[in-house]
Amino acid sequence: MQIESKKQIIKRRKEIEKELVEMLKKTESDFGLQDIADVIFFEEDNDDMMKAVAMFDRGGDASELSDILELVSDAWNYFPHEALDGLSPAEKVLQYHNKVKK
Repeated sequence: MQIESKKQIIKRRKEIEKELVEMLKKTESDFGLQDIADVIFFEEDNDDMMKAVAMFDRGGDASELSDILELVSDAWNYFPHEALDGLSPAEKVLQYHNKVKK
């Protein structure tokens, strides 16, 4: 994860949001983008990422599952988490790098 600026993070988050909406439509999921964002924001245990993956589950093939896992992983890294004071892991990495540079 190469993070250079907050603007870059926001741009990537918007791209991921579009990809999630497309995947939700493709898999004919009953869930929406906000459902995924909520699972990520309000994470409580190690299984929560799989809750987001399950929102796309329609029993597709291995390549579809691989695409879903990659997309949810990206969302996990670029969407805000309550446990990180409303920041995403990418924002925390940027924050750390900016602090180290000083």
